[in-house]
Amino acid sequence: MKGRLRVVLLGSTGSIGRQTIDVIERLNRAGRKLEIVALAAGRNVELLAEQIEAIGPDVVSVAREEDRRELSRRYPKLRVLHGEEGLAELAGLEDADIVVNALVGAVGLLPTLRALEGGRTVALANKESLVIGGELLVQAALTEHKGRLIPIDSEHSALLQGLSAGKREEVRRLIITASGGPFLDTPLEELERVSPQEALKHPKWKMGPRITIDSATMVNKGFEVIEAHHLFDIPYDRIDVIIHPDSIVHSMVEYEDGSIIAQLATHDMRIPIQYALTYPERVGTDLARLGLDDRLELSFLPLDEGRFPAFSAVLAAAKAGGTATAAINAADEVLVKRFLAGEIPFTAIAQGLNSTLEGWENDAPLTLAGIRAADAWGRAFAEGLFQ
Repeated sequence: MKGRLRVVLLGSTGSIGRQTIDVIERLNRAGRKLEIVALAAGRNVELLAEQIEAIGPDVVSVAREEDRRELSRRYPKLRVLHGEEGLAELAGLEDADIVVNALVGAVGLLPTLRALEGGRTVALANKESLVIGGELLVQAALTEHKGRLIPIDSEHSALLQGLSAGKREEVRRLIITASGGPFLDTPLEELERVSPQEALKHPKWKMGPRITIDSATMVNKGFEVIEAHHLFDIPYDRIDVIIHPDSIVHSMVEYEDGSIIAQLATHDMRIPIQYALTYPERVGTDLARLGLDDRLELSFLPLDEGRFPAFSAVLAAAKAGGTATAAINAADEVLVKRFLAGEIPFTAIAQGLNSTLEGWENDAPLTLAGIRAADAWGRAFAEGLFQ
């Protein structure tokens, strides 16, 4: 990485966004030259204001027009955008080198697409982009504009590293690990009564609310299978998920000769964030390292789809193809919000996803407009469930 790297950070006030800022500060202390030129946030205007004062970006974007007006009043010399158009404009900035997409939800698709169409590198933490529009993004990245996707998810960062050990035709399968979430050992009959507070207590990782609930239902692992399929062009029947409660091995690649290449690290998202920013180089910083001096035990269990029916629903949508994944992702966003609001029990998330898939007529075209139509249908359908 030569010269100054100009970074656009989308989702700056979320968990991944805040950690990205920390990583950039550490890299700069280590002698690298990274500059955040643009920030985008949702509705956490106060934190965004703190970031504006600390970083001094050229332009920012927020979700709502009223927040845009407020920030423009507070920072009259700063260019402030808003809404989906603001995100797309930031992602397409001509003088940017890398776009970090740490947005949550389907809103992340358009800026990912715009960045790739501009030939940019996208460090992607917004898994929904690939879940609902993977074919569009791969086409934009590989075929038309020569943009590049570098995954931030710890699992896909691990797979990216494991795949460097051999040729693609030598790969037998990809193995994605899952912690099992907070309810791995909870009796099945008790799951209907678990509270949002219990579901938000992830045993290993500190994440935002939606992805934490998706970890509890294992929806996130279904999404990660879809991501891996698009990122690495591996068929679904050669991508497996296993339970690894220790969360030390982040994923593995098994080769035809029986060798399994695993990537191990501490439970710190800043490690894959840093690798995405410096790829393919590795830079030494003061991030915590995995201690091997003490006794290290690794355990693995098969994924019980009877315990995690939401996982099966997501995979069924993936195999159905087309815009089914857009519909089921939208339904999941709504169902998770309804669970967190106390409107539906935890088990209704999986039930709702299966109902969504059963009700979906997969006739929307695989275009940006078709994906948006499927998204709108999935949200409306999920809102109407369990009334």
